Amino acid sequence: MIKLRCVVEHITYQNPENGWSVMKVKVKDYKDLVTLTGSLLDVPVGSVLLCEGNWKVDARYGQQFVVESWQEVMPATIYGIEKYLGSGLVKGIGPVYAKAIVGRFGLETLDVIENDIERLLEVPRLGRKRVEKIRESWEKQKDIKEVMVFLQGYGVSTAYAAKIYRQYQKEAIKTVQENPYQLADDIWGIGFKTADGIASKMGYGNNDPRRCRSGILYTLNQLAEDGHVYAESEQLVTAAKELLQADEEPIRKAMADMIEAKDLIQDDEVIYLPPFYYAESGSAKRLTSLLINDVSDDIAAEPETAYGMKKSEIVYDEVQQAAINQAMESKIMVLTGGPGTGKTTTTQGIIEAFKARGKQILLAAPTGRAAKRMTEATGMEAKTIHRLLEYNPMDGYKRNDENTLEGDVLIVDECSMIDIMLFYNLMKAIPANMRLILVGDIDQLPSVGAGNVLRDIIDSRQIPVVRLTRIFRQAQSSRIVMNAHAINAGHFPNISNGRQTDFFFIKAEDADSIPGLIVSLVRDRLSRAYGYNPKEIQVLTPMQRGNTGAGNMNIELQNALNPNGDALTRGGYTFRRGDKVMQIRNNYDKNVFNGDIGFITAVDTNERTLSVVYDGRVVEYDVTELDEITLAYAITIHKSQGSEFPIVVMPVTMKHYVMLQRNLIYTGITRAKKICVLVGTTKALAYAIHNQTVSKRNTRLKERLNSKL
Repeated sequence: MIKLRCVVEHITYQNPENGWSVMKVKVKDYKDLVTLTGSLLDVPVGSVLLCEGNWKVDARYGQQFVVESWQEVMPATIYGIEKYLGSGLVKGIGPVYAKAIVGRFGLETLDVIENDIERLLEVPRLGRKRVEKIRESWEKQKDIKEVMVFLQGYGVSTAYAAKIYRQYQKEAIKTVQENPYQLADDIWGIGFKTADGIASKMGYGNNDPRRCRSGILYTLNQLAEDGHVYAESEQLVTAAKELLQADEEPIRKAMADMIEAKDLIQDDEVIYLPPFYYAESGSAKRLTSLLINDVSDDIAAEPETAYGMKKSEIVYDEVQQAAINQAMESKIMVLTGGPGTGKTTTTQGIIEAFKARGKQILLAAPTGRAAKRMTEATGMEAKTIHRLLEYNPMDGYKRNDENTLEGDVLIVDECSMIDIMLFYNLMKAIPANMRLILVGDIDQLPSVGAGNVLRDIIDSRQIPVVRLTRIFRQAQSSRIVMNAHAINAGHFPNISNGRQTDFFFIKAEDADSIPGLIVSLVRDRLSRAYGYNPKEIQVLTPMQRGNTGAGNMNIELQNALNPNGDALTRGGYTFRRGDKVMQIRNNYDKNVFNGDIGFITAVDTNERTLSVVYDGRVVEYDVTELDEITLAYAITIHKSQGSEFPIVVMPVTMKHYVMLQRNLIYTGITRAKKICVLVGTTKALAYAIHNQTVSKRNTRLKERLNSKL
């Protein structure tokens, strides 16, 4: 093993799932920067590392140092001290002030800050207010230094150590020593694999009960991320055994102990995490209760089929009128249909019918974008479900079974996006006398979160469903609409292009040429032809990985559209003022949610913070929180649900074949409001259209509704 001491200059690539990284580092006596590769998750620029590993020559990328183990150390050179102070670990010191401070004190810098911080006033333009901020931050750093040193002994990066300290404060070392797997339970961003790496270095064996418990929870959470509400008992044992490389007996013993302790719930031969069990069984119970509680009003007795809507200029067809009538007569109803079938018009008709009877109507949708679109379409205020339920981080959902919503009718749009957890919280807040109308396109992708709520409700056949299928004449002129329906029916779309069309297919057999072609379309051709800012044009991709995946396309598009300016770097991404970004986890403290898209409006390289505007609201992020956002010039089709964009560009290549499915392509195309451009091969498009294999989700909402009714 060769030892290499270095300073991280630039992060070329970082895989957030397994931590594998490519970095450029400065090494003493080496003229050029050295390429470092290995598992170095969350190591920030400016870190001083002591690495053990070996040199190798890669056929494509040349000489590299492959890291086997590493630890972060305090800097011992002027260059290292400057990088360390400028990394954002000490508030009040960014790269500019770091250079000035080190320029004044050299190798004595850290000693000056530690023992005689008033001397920082000798540095030009460094005022007392900033010195006080540095003093306060340095004291905090001293508090966590012991934690940092302890954790770095087990390969934990500075950024993770800071998160661990924030969670447990002075109990951090004790907590990690007693059970490192607690980290995976308590801290977002630290998963089982990170905790397991720490535990392994602490001497935990493969069959340790704490390890088995954490592995079982990790397996269930991974299944939940794939949409499953529960795991079959044997499926869970097999998956946990494969993950842990442990014996079956201790896994079964850990599972039995967790069931006894109510950490898991067993229902027949399936295993639930408690929140998912209560959400699913509770949703079925509340839907049933709502159905059997009759409405004590006289709407259904109204003799006019249009329910007082004769003044309306809109002419509804038979199915739309039937949907309006059904809404009047039902306690709960589902309205579903594809683009151009009149869902919005029918919803407006339902609203007008209830208004004519003097009823109070509430409108909601899962995301801010969907709620905004609903507001524009109806002329009434629509709220996100979180806002409707008056959610705040301190108190949770203020609207619940003890403080229900006030109104007569609740209409919820984009219901295919609603997962079982959100649906349960919504159902808890609906009073017995309220009508519920669920609107959505059942042929789109299911929710990102666990469950398949809309499909389960429809498949239960216990609740009235009206499906709109007729494509209206106005919509028939849109090839986006017609091609979406063709694809949904399993037919190849019209890709003849033409000057007047709103749907284009650009053939590109060479997959390596597609990223450059997409950049050209976004930056030049489409923006010029249709008058949109390139940042308003959305690239949607089937996958995160690959040269046409969201990860690489974001880097390509950022370099083309926003290459310069103040920036912060985290996890292999550089975030600049003006960048388009997306939140990738629900953060209830900031009131910003998974899938929200905004723009960076300010970057403070001294304070190491940036500000993002989401629909007019400013949210601030510290550098250690930047793993919550990602660039959003390109996003996956899954993340685009519930959104509409004026222009959509979508690569369709066989490199994405594992994700090419009919409902994925259908969902992507229907996100385009004005123009849709597909780039790739007809072979890949045909493959997707004929691949109707939809992964079955482990849910029991349908069965629970049937058994109760």
